[in-house]
Amino acid sequence: MIKFPSPHDRVLPHKIKFTLPDDVSSKTPTLDRVIGSLVGLATGDALGASVEFRPREYLLHHPVTDMQKGGTWGLSRGQWTDDTSMALCLASSLIMKRRFDPYDQMVRYKWWFKHGFLSSTGHCFDIGNATRRALDEFSRRQKLLRKAYQCRTEEDVDRLSLEQVKAVKEFSLNCSSVGVAGNGPLMRLAPVPLFYYRSPNEAIDYAGRSATLTHGDKIASDACRYYAALIVAAIQGEPKEQILADRFYDDHRDWFGSSDLHPEILEVAKGSYKRVGGYNDGIRGKGYIVNSLEAALWAFCYDENSFKTGVLSAIQLGDDTDTTAAIYGQLAGACYGYSQIPENWRRQLYANELITCIGHWLHYLGEGESLNGQSSPSDDTFQNEQQSLSEQTPPSEQVTQKIHLKNEIPKANTRF
Repeated sequence: MIKFPSPHDRVLPHKIKFTLPDDVSSKTPTLDRVIGSLVGLATGDALGASVEFRPREYLLHHPVTDMQKGGTWGLSRGQWTDDTSMALCLASSLIMKRRFDPYDQMVRYKWWFKHGFLSSTGHCFDIGNATRRALDEFSRRQKLLRKAYQCRTEEDVDRLSLEQVKAVKEFSLNCSSVGVAGNGPLMRLAPVPLFYYRSPNEAIDYAGRSATLTHGDKIASDACRYYAALIVAAIQGEPKEQILADRFYDDHRDWFGSSDLHPEILEVAKGSYKRVGGYNDGIRGKGYIVNSLEAALWAFCYDENSFKTGVLSAIQLGDDTDTTAAIYGQLAGACYGYSQIPENWRRQLYANELITCIGHWLHYLGEGESLNGQSSPSDDTFQNEQQSLSEQTPPSEQVTQKIHLKNEIPKANTRF
């Protein structure tokens, strides 16, 4: 089990107690790839954190070659930023809820933002503007739920089930607006395709939905849908050549349902990132999601099948270094596996054992196997959920009358 603490307890990740699933003894290539994707994300994040926001010119004179301390955030060697924290929040929701529960995901993101839940330092020290606005808007909208169910405390409203939330017709979980297309949803994506890798249609659908919670533009959701498909293909063992093929989208079109990819994402799928010169040919590690997607794929395409080469190349682009490297790490880790991430980096990665355990649980539950009577993961915050809230009456007609939730979030597409 994984004993996720209450956010108010402020338990640091390396102190979270856990046990591995019963199938841990059967280390398959698929398991190695699932864990590799999650650890690859965190490793890229940790490597790029010390030089986040540094321009390309700075990296040319001060290239990153190993885990570093200090830098932008004054972190210890191996500590990670918001990219990994949000990914772990998403992973913990999938594990605890055994399904895609967008309300629970937003609650956990809010816990991270307000209480430092699953932060490497115990507090939120790095958050993108669009994500901050979305989480502020989510907290504001929760007041409607609190009134509808007469919740006495914030903890009570956080415990509401997805079904209860959906019963309040004027409550929307999409807390962003059209035009918000930063890279925030892509940096945290991996847990969704890792959990649903055996069902590509679900993995891709939920990947898109995971983006719209905080980033409302179709470009953002389609970037996540496309990248989730690549991760699923890698987890399923497709060779790198097929994953990078210009016909990948056409060859896997049935995975994407009836919704076509946005034209800008289609250009990426057709190989717009295949520019040997990299930065000199226009590849940029910027906060716009299309830039980030191209940069990560460029690093993956030209990494000579080496995680180390690729992740350092991603960082060398400059600017949003941790996120470019985290996005790269998700796909490269899924393709090459945990065992191909340099051992010294794995050893230095903060809370690596917890992240590895979460990868085990995502794989185990993604396999669709029952728990067979073993202890399941537990979450202190939700232990009494059924007793305290499931029998509450639905909102009254008076409460569910149309209430306009004015979305005052400005458009922004340059920062997650």
